[in-house]
This record gives sequence, structure tokens and C-alpha cells, in this order.
Amino acid sequence: MEARDVELITQSVLRALGNDMYQDTGFMVPVGISNRHIHLTQEAVEILFGKGHELTKKKELMGGQFACEECVTIVGLKLRAIENVRVLGPVRKANQVEISATDARKLGITVPVRESGDTAGSAPIAVVGPKGAIYLKEGCIVAARHIHMSPSDAAKAAVKDGDYVSVKVDNDRGTIFNKVKIRVDDSFTLEMHIDTDEANASGIGPNNKVMILK
Repeated sequence: MEARDVELITQSVLRALGNDMYQDTGFMVPVGISNRHIHLTQEAVEILFGKGHELTKKKELMGGQFACEECVTIVGLKLRAIENVRVLGPVRKANQVEISATDARKLGITVPVRESGDTAGSAPIAVVGPKGAIYLKEGCIVAARHIHMSPSDAAKAAVKDGDYVSVKVDNDRGTIFNKVKIRVDDSFTLEMHIDTDEANASGIGPNNKVMILK
């Protein structure tokens, strides 16, 4: 048997297994590609941008969040840095830096995949602004993929807050993402969030959608 024949048979078997493992629901979700960004406390904002400074809104996001005009530089080991990291508002109770695995390698640090807010024991990082700098002993994560939904969308998709689903990307790459967490809130707009690494690897661009699988 030729090597090409073996490859074709293997692909056929994998497709058959995939059809048995997953069932299309028909529920489509728009995809948002999340670039590196940072959430800051008011104390951190004033250290980085000056006493009394308030974040300047640039663009509205879902859930009451917004992209800010302010940007910072993040610095990892051996003084490796990434500039122009966007600040997201409003201010939070804890600082959190969200980057991709590629960014982590560039910075020379080991960064865990975590849900937003789960920063205990995560990677340390330094943050530099125009007026000062801070060192975070923890707070740098690679954000776990997730889907934001309103309660009505969750009812249509037959899922609830905290569920994990798989989704299918119907393009040339034909990717299936597993362990996608559902987040439900009245303030959320339907959207799956992945980082730039995941988007590039799966061939996802702006205005793409994925289908939830059961």
C-alpha cells in the first residue's frame, strides 16, 4: 500500500470519528480576536500615568468595558519588552495582563492559561508607563478561550453559565476548539473570544463565526 493511500484512509477514519463524537447544533457564534491588553487598579493608573489621572475612553466594549487611549510597555525577564499594550477600563480591584503564548516567549516568561480574574500564582511582569513603573509579582495570564452570551442566547443554544462546549471552525483549516467556557450575563453580546495565536492557527479572521457542537 502506498503512503498516499494510508494518508487518505487515515483522514477518512478521523472524519468518521469526528462525526460520531460531535453533533452540529446549528447555533453560530461570532468570533472576537483578543489582542494583548491590561487591566489596572486606580492606584496603578496613577503610578503609571500621574497622580489623579483617569482613564480616557477610546472605544466601547461589551459588559461596560472600554478600550482606553492609554497604552503601556510590559517587560519580562532579561528586560525583553512589548510596547503599546492597550489599557482596558474601567479600573479594577486587581491588575491583570493578558497576552498570547507567542508574547510570553518573546518576553522570556512562562505564563499559565487562566480564566480572567484567576491570577493567583500566575506570571510576574513589570509594567512601564509615561510617569512611572510597577512590578507585579503575579497577574500575567494567557486568557482561556470562552463565549460571552446573554441569557436569551444561552436559552437558544441550550447552555448555561459555566458550561464547557466545543466549537467548529468551518474553513480550510477545519479546526475544532474544545474546553470553551460559556459565560452568561445580561450585559454580554454574543461573541467567542480567542487570542491572536488561536486565530492565526485556525485561519480565523474578522467577521468569522463558529458553530457550537454537542
